[in-house]
Amino acid sequence: MQAGAVAALAERGEVRERLQWFTREKQWINDQHLQLSRIPAPTFLEQKRAEWMAGQFRGLGCEVQVDGAGNVLAFPEPPRDRPLIALTAHLDTVLAPRHHDDILVEPDGALRGPGVADNGSGLAALLAIARAWRGAPPIQDTRAALALIANVGEEGEGNLSGMRYLCGGSPLAARFRAFLVLDGPAMDRITCQALVSRRFEIVFSGPGGHSWSDAGNANPVHALSRAITLFAGQCPNGAGEGPRAAFNFGLIEGGTSINSIPSLARAKVDLRSELDSRVEQLAALLSGAVEEALEHENQRAAGGKLAARMREIGSRPGGQLPPEAPLLACLRAVDAQLGIRARLDCSSTDANIPLSLGLPAVAIGAGGQGGGAHTAAEWYSPDGRDLGLKRIFLTLCLLMREAG
Repeated sequence: MQAGAVAALAERGEVRERLQWFTREKQWINDQHLQLSRIPAPTFLEQKRAEWMAGQFRGLGCEVQVDGAGNVLAFPEPPRDRPLIALTAHLDTVLAPRHHDDILVEPDGALRGPGVADNGSGLAALLAIARAWRGAPPIQDTRAALALIANVGEEGEGNLSGMRYLCGGSPLAARFRAFLVLDGPAMDRITCQALVSRRFEIVFSGPGGHSWSDAGNANPVHALSRAITLFAGQCPNGAGEGPRAAFNFGLIEGGTSINSIPSLARAKVDLRSELDSRVEQLAALLSGAVEEALEHENQRAAGGKLAARMREIGSRPGGQLPPEAPLLACLRAVDAQLGIRARLDCSSTDANIPLSLGLPAVAIGAGGQGGGAHTAAEWYSPDGRDLGLKRIFLTLCLLMREAG
């Protein structure tokens, strides 16, 4: 696709009006962003934010529905029986504000607090696109309809449940032709390869007891600690020979008091790689480490023995968009027109699901700047947000014209 085609599109009256709107209405977008960020939406508890988003979409004149997974779907124009181009942003956050003032507006206009960048910026972009789309004459020459989707279950143990439903169980699944996923603000990366991950819960259990009178009973915490040490010693974390891989024990718990032998110890671990085969190797090593630690602790025990269980609690499949894909060509052409430089990236996002099914999908940032994701000190600055919104809008127009 030639940059000249994008330039011609941008000069059309109904398109130019909307591009100007993104710059003119910065404050309205910022206000929406602040309001939605103050509504708690931890994974599995997104309903209040979903209801708020649905109400905003309706107020802007969109046709709105909430599907069987809890995703909010908004159509700026009646979709009828046309193919669909999906613009999505996940509702849930890793951390959630407990109080109204946990989301602050800094003197320079930046937002600070959990979830403001990931993914408050993406959700604000959905509302901005909806209002811009409804506020000017219809876009001409489109073959597909636009679906704006605020989806559940992207973070943590949500296991991409919202996107899995959209691509599988939804009555609309067969009509989606491409997915443009908004995740965070950064515009310097185009995620077109899905990072593979598997997540496990490891549990060691036993009789427990008093630290003195029941000394000799096998200790679940000791066994779990050994399993983690064994696994970590076998697996370099990060760069190394072969495909890149990483692991993280993100949660460890067990025990009730310092003078009690625990009856249970639990850990949750995340395994990731660019290749499925490497993740399978890591999972096999983890299973072996658990078995070895269990055997060692039970051999040491003079009293009650332990049992162990390793259970998968999440799996994100891999996939990759071909370099010649029309979706990538559209995005690259828009970037050339707007002067945006972005590198191709491999990451774990909602795009994993459509990519794994062979559906065109990329994940990009919604514009602006941000940092501190998944912490209480997360921040977002709206400087440059309008450029990101123009990028999204022009890409959608191209996709909707070419969809078959």
